[in-house]
Amino acid sequence: MNSKKLIKVIPQIFGGLGNQLFIYASARRLALVNNAELVLNDVSGFVRDYTYQRQYQLDHFHIPCRKATAAERLEPFSRVRRNLKHRVNRYISFEKRSYIKQDSLDFEPRLLKVKPYRNLYLEGYWQSEDYFKDVEDVIRQDLRIHPPDDEKNQAMAKSILSHTAVAIHVRFFDGPEENSVHNAPNDYYRCAIAEIEKRVPNAHYYLFSDNAKESRKRIPLADNRITVVAHNIGETNAYADLWLMTQCQHFIIANSTFSWWGAWLANQRSKTVISPGAMVGRETAWGFNGLIPTSWIVFHV
Repeated sequence: MNSKKLIKVIPQIFGGLGNQLFIYASARRLALVNNAELVLNDVSGFVRDYTYQRQYQLDHFHIPCRKATAAERLEPFSRVRRNLKHRVNRYISFEKRSYIKQDSLDFEPRLLKVKPYRNLYLEGYWQSEDYFKDVEDVIRQDLRIHPPDDEKNQAMAKSILSHTAVAIHVRFFDGPEENSVHNAPNDYYRCAIAEIEKRVPNAHYYLFSDNAKESRKRIPLADNRITVVAHNIGETNAYADLWLMTQCQHFIIANSTFSWWGAWLANQRSKTVISPGAMVGRETAWGFNGLIPTSWIVFHV
């Protein structure tokens, strides 16, 4: 009988739904290739989120792993204990650390080479498919969404599937002001729609946004060409919008990990995905090395 204790990979889940999915996928790959158990810390990343009040949302997916116990979350005094582990591990070579905290948004190839010899704690966004590309089939299987079964979402899905559907996502990070330094500019959406029109001239567009009224003003399409999806209100219903996005065939995403995942999780083989790249003169954590898959079309605006 093999009595060897199974090593655990314990990521701290935090942020909005898109960020949670990146954290999960990267940790899942690391656990898989090292024959380790993946255990999700679903508490520590949310207890002090007083500003955004995010919630753990991965229960809406077919994720085959358990949640961390209090001891695995390093409780009590988890914040102090995590900080101490991080400080100590900074003096250890990256591949041998037992606590890895992301230093930069750019893709970190050293994470792929980590072979933990004891329980490994992860803290970071890890926003690149390169962290899990070699186990893509497993990630897609895990991240199948439990479909919402209410009448409105089922009717919207039926409408999407009856059209050549393009999902457009408009995200307002700091209000709808035209001169915002965080939002993707209107020119991006105009150019992206023009590109889709060349490729799929008879498409119907489905608009997803955190501000339906303001986002509609930014999309230069006739009313009969676009449907505004505005019935899934609040953070707890974000998964339903994500599921609807994945039913579409083509995508114009925002500078947002939410619509990144809507496009990535869609299984259509011939999909066109348009993404903003580095946004010149704008303050946004987007367009960094490794974020955008090579098959997607990038518009620098």
